[in-house]
Amino acid sequence: MHISAKADYAARALLELAREPARPLTCEAIASSQQVPFRFLKSVVGELRRAGLVRSQRGCEGGYWLGRPADEITLLDVARAVDGELITLRGEPLAGLDYPGPASGLPEVWRRIEADAAAVLGGTSLATLLLAEAGEDLNRKGAA
Repeated sequence: MHISAKADYAARALLELAREPARPLTCEAIASSQQVPFRFLKSVVGELRRAGLVRSQRGCEGGYWLGRPADEITLLDVARAVDGELITLRGEPLAGLDYPGPASGLPEVWRRIEADAAAVLGGTSLATLLLAEAGEDLNRKGAA
């Protein structure tokens, strides 16, 4: 399975926004914080905006906010917003895939992998990831 740079950058940008939901963040700030290419991130954030995962405001007080609460945005939402289909075979969706003879069972394996990946991604919200980060920070402080 391939996780695209777009999906990775999109998830990282949304986590930055989720960490500070009260104030807008610019693409420059997100790119700097996450060490990702600004121009690429700018186009990714545009796709997230079109998908309703972020909202924006222009001007000196502007920037980006989450389009929905962090507990309502899953990694599956993110991947589908920027990549469309979760898993494809040579660019085609797996739904209609059919092979003859001894390979006839293979498409079902690919579809199971896609379903399992969708279950993991769909069960992981931004809020869940932020809670995990907060727990790690507490564990680090306790160990120091």
